[in-house]
Amino acid sequence: MKAIILSAGQGRRLLPLTESTPKCALPVAGRTLLDWQLNEIGRCAVDDVVVLTGFGADRVDEIAAAHGPRVRTLYNPFYALSDNLGTCWVAGREMEEPFVLINGDTLFEAAILERLLAAGSAAPVTLVTDRKASYDADDMKVVVEGKRLRRVGKALTDGVNGESIGMMAFRGDGPALFRTMVAHLMRYGEGVKRWYLSAIDELAQHHPIEVCDIRGLAWCEVDEAEDLAHAQRVVAAWPRGAVEALTNGGATAPSRQAAS
Repeated sequence: MKAIILSAGQGRRLLPLTESTPKCALPVAGRTLLDWQLNEIGRCAVDDVVVLTGFGADRVDEIAAAHGPRVRTLYNPFYALSDNLGTCWVAGREMEEPFVLINGDTLFEAAILERLLAAGSAAPVTLVTDRKASYDADDMKVVVEGKRLRRVGKALTDGVNGESIGMMAFRGDGPALFRTMVAHLMRYGEGVKRWYLSAIDELAQHHPIEVCDIRGLAWCEVDEAEDLAHAQRVVAAWPRGAVEALTNGGATAPSRQAAS
């Protein structure tokens, strides 16, 4: 299985911390956000990782290179002109086989990715979701019926019963469906201004998109400065083996044999 991480953005809501440092290179408990992601991915059945870069690409290249040859980078030269739907469009050739797509600002313990990979869903797309008591305007909210995704978007109000954490798997027809929708939105739907989850929302109207509920497992996203302190508490609560692998200076753990 391949993992694609969207790390092309600057993270302007974190200024001045991201004035010259890309968001994914900010430190969390002594290691960069991207280091934590690659370490947890390395504990799962993933044998190929592509990190999409843009702002501060040289620094992201350095972080990726430290994790060995199975981690590659792909530069989006249009990162300053588009949102992450445009970054997905640039990565189209990397999306011709089953893959997992991960937001560059989502920290997650390996158990979340393992649950997604083990889901074995026949659906073309499986979206990882969590639930909480209430949702705010910044949450990427979802409407789910049973295991089927009906809607996903920040502006949703009616029927909201979960949120996307910024991770999903594409299997079967999923890669082709997603590439086609991304290309359509880029050409006809003001794609440079849209999030890639708008493509998932469109697909959910016509295809059986499923969700993978990860309630009880630890994750967080880093959007603002106060999120960094919360992220440090989150990673500190992960299984000790995961934390020590990076705290002691270790690189990404050896990957298991790919499941697909």
